Amino acid sequence: MGFSEEEWTAIRLSIEVAALAVAVSLPFGILVAYMLARGRFYGKAVVSAIVALPLILPPVVTGYLLLMTFGRKGLAGGFLESIGIVLSFRWTGAAVAAAVMGFPLLVQAIQLSMEAIDRRLESAAGTLGANRFMVFLTVTLPLSLPGIIAGVVLCFARSLGEFGATITFVSAIPGETQTLASAIHSALQDPDGEPMAYRLTLFSILISLTAIVLAGFVSRYAISRLMLPLPRALGLRRFSARPGPARHLWCR
Repeated sequence: MGFSEEEWTAIRLSIEVAALAVAVSLPFGILVAYMLARGRFYGKAVVSAIVALPLILPPVVTGYLLLMTFGRKGLAGGFLESIGIVLSFRWTGAAVAAAVMGFPLLVQAIQLSMEAIDRRLESAAGTLGANRFMVFLTVTLPLSLPGIIAGVVLCFARSLGEFGATITFVSAIPGETQTLASAIHSALQDPDGEPMAYRLTLFSILISLTAIVLAGFVSRYAISRLMLPLPRALGLRRFSARPGPARHLWCR
């Protein structure tokens, strides 16, 4: 199954766009997920609804809103262009569109993982002297790792297959913004483009399955190897309170 130069360009661009979308989304996704899982504030339901909005809106509407916001004449586009940042009709704009569409899946997976954590573990860490940031860093974040991995895979897969918002915001310019999905769409418009669409479709399936399987292995490894016991994660050591089995306490 040989790919043409145009097909390799679309494949490379799609992977770069999806990887950048995940890298940009992940820190914000963890922060928003933690806020929704642990925060108590007015308007929490509204924030949750806004985060999930790209899942409900038609992708073309999301792309149009991005164009109205980050286009050259958009609300923020003019300012960004004045400092040398242009997103519309650029591959970086495709990454922004993919990040927006994949963000809800990333947040939901991490939020569910954090909500499943036993709050008593976090409370125990607090009684051992850890502040809120250290509790998050040494208890909440490691225990959320399977959800983070799942969210990253979902976000990457969604970004890899993004079409509607991307083509509305940045069009499908070969070599610049034409990703796998738009390349398949363009090939289907050509009477002789069916073989190209077939090859790109098979590759999309292959890379998506590979990402899911790899994420499963990494998630299981994280659960078995990276989930340190709470006292050890907090930098505590065990000592015997008195002779005999199971007579141990933890201290710094």
